[in-house]
Amino acid sequence: MKLTMLGTGNALVTECYNTCFVLDDGEECLMVDGGGGSGILAQLKHAGFDWMDMRHIFVTHKHMDHLLGVVWMVRTICQFMEHGAYEGEAWIYSHAEVLDLLRDIAGKLLRDKDAAHIDERLHMVEVSDGETLNVIGHRTTFFDIGSTKAKQFGLSMELDEGRRLVCCGDEPLSDAGRPFARDAEWMLHEAFCLYSQADLFDPYEKHHSTVKDACKIAEELGVRNLLLYHTEDKTLARRKELYAAEGKPYFSGNLWIPDDLESVEL
Repeated sequence: MKLTMLGTGNALVTECYNTCFVLDDGEECLMVDGGGGSGILAQLKHAGFDWMDMRHIFVTHKHMDHLLGVVWMVRTICQFMEHGAYEGEAWIYSHAEVLDLLRDIAGKLLRDKDAAHIDERLHMVEVSDGETLNVIGHRTTFFDIGSTKAKQFGLSMELDEGRRLVCCGDEPLSDAGRPFARDAEWMLHEAFCLYSQADLFDPYEKHHSTVKDACKIAEELGVRNLLLYHTEDKTLARRKELYAAEGKPYFSGNLWIPDDLESVEL
């Protein structure tokens, strides 16, 4: 399995793309979130993917920096289906609120003949807290992260030989999410900024974490690989260096701070 970060930034970044990524097992892909707009198509292209291979999409929540890129994927998929240029089917997984919103947006903004493909060939798959499905050939459990803002789900995917990857969404891992992340091989966790710059970026006011916070959580849970994303972009040129320096005293595993379009072998 390979993970490719299409974007690593928070909602208001301008120097990188909003946080979203692709899990690619060599046969099928799962795209998680879509960033804030049509730039998702460029990011997929620059990462070496054919957008048509994104047959499975998981949307964590309805915030614009995660949802609007998915709206563009829906538009493109449906339009190509209507033109006979898209073979087969596609699936979008999320909780009911997000799926209802996507249907509503499509109904208002797309041509009727394009939107007609939703729920026929573009399947909206509602997931519930604790539900396990087979997604791209891997047992995947979806869970409510207990967001204080918009309802949001994370996922825990079985990789191989008992190894698990856990995506915690874009808020600090809550008590409800800890059982899913405990002893995970990989944990993907937001880190809005450095703890040393918390006064500058106000992560706690926005209900986000710092690098130090995320690393302490991962250490407590026995995580072996921690990947940080959903960050500010003011330190982008030195983000790897600065985040690693702050995080390593609090986390004994492998700490990953990827850039946009960077891939990691899981």
